Formats: sequence, C-alpha cells, structure tokens
Amino acid sequence: MTIPFNARLGFAPVHTAPRGDVLVVIFLRGAADALNMVVPYGDAVYYTLRPTLNIPRPDDRRFELAQRAHDLDGFFGLHPAMQSLLPIWQAGHLAIVHACGAPDESRSHFQAMALMERGVENERGPGSGWIGRHLASLNTGNTSSLRAVALGDMAPLSLSGSVPVAAMRSVADFHLGGKGTNAAIRAATELQKVLAQMYAPTAPHALAQQGAQSLDVLQLLNKLDPSRKDTSLPYPQTDFGESLRQVGLLVKAEVGLEVAALDLGGWDTHFAQGSSVGWMANLLHELADGLTALYADVIDSANRVSVVVMSEFGRRAHENGSLGTDHGHGGAMLLLGSQVRGKRVHGTWPGLQAEQLIGPGDLAVTTDYRDVLAELCIKRLNNPNWQQIFPGYTATFRNVFALK
Repeated sequence: MTIPFNARLGFAPVHTAPRGDVLVVIFLRGAADALNMVVPYGDAVYYTLRPTLNIPRPDDRRFELAQRAHDLDGFFGLHPAMQSLLPIWQAGHLAIVHACGAPDESRSHFQAMALMERGVENERGPGSGWIGRHLASLNTGNTSSLRAVALGDMAPLSLSGSVPVAAMRSVADFHLGGKGTNAAIRAATELQKVLAQMYAPTAPHALAQQGAQSLDVLQLLNKLDPSRKDTSLPYPQTDFGESLRQVGLLVKAEVGLEVAALDLGGWDTHFAQGSSVGWMANLLHELADGLTALYADVIDSANRVSVVVMSEFGRRAHENGSLGTDHGHGGAMLLLGSQVRGKRVHGTWPGLQAEQLIGPGDLAVTTDYRDVLAELCIKRLNNPNWQQIFPGYTATFRNVFALK
C-alpha cells in the first residue's frame, strides 16, 4: 500500500496500550444485603433464617407477583424491585457473582471499604487505590484531564494515585458560563483569561501544571450541555440518578473518559430493612432503574463500557430482632455490559446450613473480588499488569468476561 507523502499520520507514544472499555464502578456503601438482592430461593434454609425478611419464591402463589423474586436460573432470583434489569439479563448483558467478597472478616465498614478500595488484604499494602494503580500502570496515550472522574464531593480511595482525578457533582458545576445573558458570557470569558494568565508557563512549574490541567477540564466540559436531558431515559430523580446521567453524558461526548466512580449509600440495614417493599427495596429500585437508564443511554457504546457494582461486605444470614440484618461477610457483584458472560450467576454457592456459614453466621466468600477485577483489567481494560494492581495476590480467573 502506498501512503501519500502528505498524509497526516498519528503514532501512539512508545510503550502505550490501546484503550480498553470505559470502566464505571458503583460502590454500595453500608454493606448491601446480597441474600435479598439475589435471592437463593433454591436453598430452603434461607426461609428458615429469614422468616420475616425473606423474598418469596417465584412460584409461591400465596403472594402477588410483585412480591416474589424473579427467577434467574432455577436457584437464584432477583429482588422484585430490580425487575427493570430483567431485559438486560435476558439479553445476556448482566452477570452476577454471588458469595463474592474480600478475605477481611473485621465486619468494620471503615476497614473493609479501605482495604477493598486499595485492593489489598491488610494495612501493609500500598496506600493508593486499585483503580489508581490500574491507570498508572497502563499508558494509553490519553492526555485528557477527564481520564478519571469521581462523581461526588470527593474522589474515593480507589482512585487515589499518581494519575489526576476530576471530582465533580455535575458537569454543570464546571461550566464557566458561555450560556445565558451577554453579561454572563462576558464574565465567563474574562474569568477564563484571568485563569490562563494565573497559570501561564512563567508560573512555578507545579502550579502551572495543576492550573493547566484544571483549565483543560473546564474547557472540555464547557463543550457539553448538561441542561439538555433526554426525557426518554428514566434516570432516577435522585443524586445517584443524576450522577449516572453525567456518566452517560461523558461517555457519549468522547472526552477521554476511562474511569468513572460513584457511590450509592444507605445500605446499613440493621433495623426495618423490609423485604419485597421497604427501605432496602427502595434502594434496589433506585439502583436497578439507574443501571437500566445508563444502559439505554450508552447502548451504542455498550461494547466498550463495563459497569461493576460492589459493596464492602454482605449481611448476616439470619435476620435480627429489629427486623433487619447485621454485618456479615459474603456479598455479590453485579457486572453489566455486552462483554460479560451474562445471563448467569457465577461463583460457587457455599450453602446456608449452620456448618456452612462462617463466623457468627455469615455467608462464606468463595470468590475473591480481586479475581473478578483482575480478569476485568486483562480482558476489558487491556491492562495485563494485574499483579501491580493487586500486589501480593494470585488471582484465579473465573471466566466472567469475554476478551475484548
């Protein structure tokens, strides 16, 4: 093939890798109850341990359909509040890993979250986050200031590291104006000029570099119009729903986004947890509807977006005297995208018999969450450096993802 002499060619820098999927990580803070989220209705002990809080079997005609679990595979069922995810499940774009979690058995929110977000087993590990190490260990040639974004007031520990992270509540928060009255437009233009002068190359090196990165973020986001909402996309009218809408906006705008991290809190259901309806059901409804809306929003990009939903640990297998559940151990991960080996619940079910539970009566962990994330890094994020991302750990790949 002959290449014209004047062809404009762009070559990636040496030691760079092709960009993988956009990774969206949703952390359910407070320890989500995996046993009521993905119900092991095929294990009869579940109903003995939870006489009040259980989710009825899919075929239990004593209850209305809206109260029963939605059958997934003849053993597990999805909480009825999460029914909006069923079409994605049927399409094979949703997978679940049950009895999944970390080896830490402290049952302390603070310690469990910190260790999980750092991707380590104990305090002796590195202080950076596993996503931060992923970004630092893979040079994709991406210089965008929006390579990593945290939706919220501050970046989570998982994103900490040497790669800068943009933390925002909304794309609109970063706008310098440019829309509205002439006075507002003039003020925004002047503000940009002042910032450019403040962070000119003659400024101290560190300050100039940080300022230039901030201006890059502002200029990129100023090209977007967050006020335009597609009303056909049923994002929940909540902070979580709005954060997911911002993620969709950034994915479609192709501004260099590689990772977005956000939280959904409120899962510490020690009392009045509810079953088919109630406190937890409302949270599950918000989560499922948010995921469904995001999926519909980025369906054209679904083959390059991976969504991971995780929590620091699960809840106790038996309900407590306050109609809630206490801190447990084994939990579940939800994986969404066209690249997952979906329409199946992965992992080995440990059982709920007394001799099968661990500690004070908790679901055992049979799949370490790092097995799932290490496989994700290799197969979907094009990052083979999983041993740097999870130092000291030997991963077992569970065949949860398809190769990119």
